[in-house]
Amino acid sequence: MNYRENYEKWLNNPALCEEGKKELAAIAGDEKEIEYRFGGEMEFGTAGMRGVIGYGVNMMNIYTVMRATQGLCEWIKTLGKVEMNRGVVISYDTRRKSAEFAKAAASVLAKNGIKAYLFDDVRPVPMLSYAVRYLKTVAGVMITASHNPKEYNGYKVYGEDGAQMSPEDTAKVVSYIEKITDYLSVQGEENSPLISSVPQSLDDDYIEELASLTLSKEAVKSCGANLKLVYTPVHGSGYIPVTRILKKLGINATIVEEQTTKDAEFSTVKVPNPEFKETLAMGIALANQINADVVFGTDPDSDRLGVALKNEAGEFVALSGNQVGILLLDYILTRLSEDKKMPKNAAVVKSFVTTGMAKALCEDYGVTLFEVPVGFKFIGEKIKQWERSGEYTYIFGFEESCGYLRGTHARDKDAVVASMLCAEMVCYYTYIGKTVYGRLQEIYQKYGFVLDKNVSIQYSGLNAMKEMNAVVDGLKSLQPTDFAGERVEAVRDYSTAKRFVYASETTEEMDIPKCNCVYYELAGGSFVCVRPSGTEPKLKIYYSIKEKDEATANEKLSQMQISVKTLLDSVKK
Repeated sequence: MNYRENYEKWLNNPALCEEGKKELAAIAGDEKEIEYRFGGEMEFGTAGMRGVIGYGVNMMNIYTVMRATQGLCEWIKTLGKVEMNRGVVISYDTRRKSAEFAKAAASVLAKNGIKAYLFDDVRPVPMLSYAVRYLKTVAGVMITASHNPKEYNGYKVYGEDGAQMSPEDTAKVVSYIEKITDYLSVQGEENSPLISSVPQSLDDDYIEELASLTLSKEAVKSCGANLKLVYTPVHGSGYIPVTRILKKLGINATIVEEQTTKDAEFSTVKVPNPEFKETLAMGIALANQINADVVFGTDPDSDRLGVALKNEAGEFVALSGNQVGILLLDYILTRLSEDKKMPKNAAVVKSFVTTGMAKALCEDYGVTLFEVPVGFKFIGEKIKQWERSGEYTYIFGFEESCGYLRGTHARDKDAVVASMLCAEMVCYYTYIGKTVYGRLQEIYQKYGFVLDKNVSIQYSGLNAMKEMNAVVDGLKSLQPTDFAGERVEAVRDYSTAKRFVYASETTEEMDIPKCNCVYYELAGGSFVCVRPSGTEPKLKIYYSIKEKDEATANEKLSQMQISVKTLLDSVKK
């Protein structure tokens, strides 16, 4: 069936809702739009599915959600009656149609005889992760498109451990999804006794769990009530849990009231991504009014934290996810050491594209550092592995994309606990007569300056993912000797889990999950990495440049970007 036939089939199907009929009828003369919506199906990967909201097989709509849920149901039914009774917990954020999609998913579960727990209002990703183990469900579903633009929504599936579903189980679920060719045939049961609300006790216990992770009670007690920091939930699900945990600890935070509303249009920002300074603009303006030193914000599903600090000149600078991660890592290591609470087998986990500076900090404190592929589920897997073996004690995990987790209450990044730690960290440095920005400069002075930069190349169309993967595949046949004069010492091909060392001309096996990515290790501890995004049509290039100072690093970055562009152009020819 070609895309035009598929379009006509949907348009003429009596099961299609009125909204869907009007929307599809309106594009009758737009062949390109019809091809995009019906020329290929939305891919369901290890992070679930994410796409533009609209009707069609390549869009996020109630029918793609119900089809995906039916596939999940078929897999759960193979596990047996006990697992069906354990059920699935569902959460959602403030995006367009999130509540509708969540209720539709619950109705499909119920129709299949599977217990469904549904939150009564928006809740963040980390609370969904926490809820899976709290309620002992067999899986969890989160309706969110994270930090993507307002036109998007998504569907993420979690395993019984609270981490995003493993690739192995995801493959099984996908096999059932693919068997469902008639999207509009999936049915649900809305008013089923199998659908129940998540108990209110979960919210209280989650907050108590976070409160137990505080590291500077004396500093918070001394400085918390008079603290000058600004927080914005950017119209997302973090508003209630973040303000609640800060209030519990006695930390004063000034809230950007205009951005507390559950606005699905995110009308006060260009994109609801707090790693961009523009997204924190209203918070910065408020901070300037009250003479605050720190602004932080969370994204719609509150799994990412963005931070802006006032520098020595009194101007606000937006920190990168790497810089926030380094500050939090340094703070955690410092406080655990000062209080003599550092576990002997302490371990930190980061994604391999996250700043190389983490290695220097961990080595200084005698803490083991582990690298995993991009995706917080791999950090969650390490937590689960060590809880079983006792080999290491997890103390912190982070990704350059503004994702952080202290504690094991969740198995995904948690901007609520990160917000708590950020506020507490401000208290701590205020208490000892320093600033957070000042501490960041001290870290650079002690360990050397590292510039971390993530550059994205936008792709579009049905073949975007195929084209991006082709570029990365093309790099594997090349062996560049340097980038802007920085010698390449080794190349990691994560698709084969092999590392080629230039000096010895030997190939080593890497004990790491496979993914399509090429990583160049450079002399002096710098690196360049190229990989396709798993959640949006972008080819991502990561630079981590270690130099004597910021000016030298920026100059080197400019040179490296030219060198990398030349390499990519040679692949595309």
